[in-house]
Amino acid sequence: MLTAVVLVVDIIAALMLVFLVLLHSGKGGGLSDMFGGSVGQTAAGSTVVEKNLDRITVTVAVVFAFCTVILSLRVG
Repeated sequence: MLTAVVLVVDIIAALMLVFLVLLHSGKGGGLSDMFGGSVGQTAAGSTVVEKNLDRITVTVAVVFAFCTVILSLRVG
């Protein structure tokens, strides 16, 4: 039962991770251009939206890695 729950969380995290990575800006534009470009830029050069997107992406990546390790230990 626990393995099935971890598997579902792992799949959801994997799909969310793909979606979040695709939202990141490449060399030119991305999410920041969709929401006003350089309106909210800070001294670091990235907007608040991009910083929050980075934090969410890292969190989802950690959840995905944790679930993958748990699944490998339970199944293998």
